[in-house]
Amino acid sequence: MSNLLQFVANYDDLSTDKGYQFKFHCDKCRNGYMSRYQTSTIGMAGSLLNAAGSLFGGFFHEAGNAAYQMQRAVGGKAHDEALAVAVQEGKQHFKQCTRCGQWVCPEVCWNHQAGLCESCAPDEQEELSAQQARATSEQIYTKTRAQDYTTNIDFLNRGGISQCANCHSKLSPDQKFCGSCGTAVASASAAGKFCGGCGSSIKADQRFCNECGQKQ
Repeated sequence: MSNLLQFVANYDDLSTDKGYQFKFHCDKCRNGYMSRYQTSTIGMAGSLLNAAGSLFGGFFHEAGNAAYQMQRAVGGKAHDEALAVAVQEGKQHFKQCTRCGQWVCPEVCWNHQAGLCESCAPDEQEELSAQQARATSEQIYTKTRAQDYTTNIDFLNRGGISQCANCHSKLSPDQKFCGSCGTAVASASAAGKFCGGCGSSIKADQRFCNECGQKQ
């Protein structure tokens, strides 16, 4: 079995008791190649005997079980032989890098000009484009953090997000009335009461609003 390890590091065994099939993956990008399906003669014999047993019962059914047990007993060798055939078939669809030993797909991960996988010998134009994109991202990150976006923000007078006491709509710090229901907005920093007409802060003993003149 040691010779079978000289191929891709990753593969899926899709074999059943009816036959053998394997999917080999590129060691770099995991693109896959599906090997041809190889029928198991013992597995097919067991299936035929089981089918006969379902019709006639008795001897044929027992023979079907015996064939399945036989398939299990010798399936290891048959499976290994099928895998060996599939490996030889799969190797035709991958290239092995002589520098790192990886088996890779020729469509995506092989540098044909260098004769090596793209992990060992990246495509120059692809690598240039990738590094330019990375540098652009890093420069945008640096420049956006160097820019001051808070010049016009008054942190001392800027309160948190407030809501209308009546309908709970969001309010901006300078709103006097709720834009959704028209309720007067009470200023969080004021200590007295508020005008029912314009929402301005008024003293507790004040009878008229200084802003709109409404009687309180």
